[in-house]
Amino acid sequence: MTLTKADLADLLFDKVGLNKREAKDMVEAFFEEIRLSLADGDVVKLSGFGNFQLRDKPQRPGRNPKTGEEIPISARRVVTFHASQKLKGLVELHYAKHQQRRSDQ
Repeated sequence: MTLTKADLADLLFDKVGLNKREAKDMVEAFFEEIRLSLADGDVVKLSGFGNFQLRDKPQRPGRNPKTGEEIPISARRVVTFHASQKLKGLVELHYAKHQQRRSDQ
């Protein structure tokens, strides 16, 4: 299953009691703040979830897979995400429970 921004807005509608428009606007505003912070070069830290950081990747050689021709891949800045220990623990716990249920069948 995939969780979308629309799903998040529906959860805000159901659990918090915002109307649908407010819920959609809140989700959009949340992600816009993350985008703007990263665009400004800031680290985004979400306690209990993880950190979004920027990483500069240097130029490196690459190859055209069809022709084998070497072409440079330009330097760029990428966004990385590092999950918190709490999130990693929850995922591992859920995975272990799922594996246990499968082995019990």
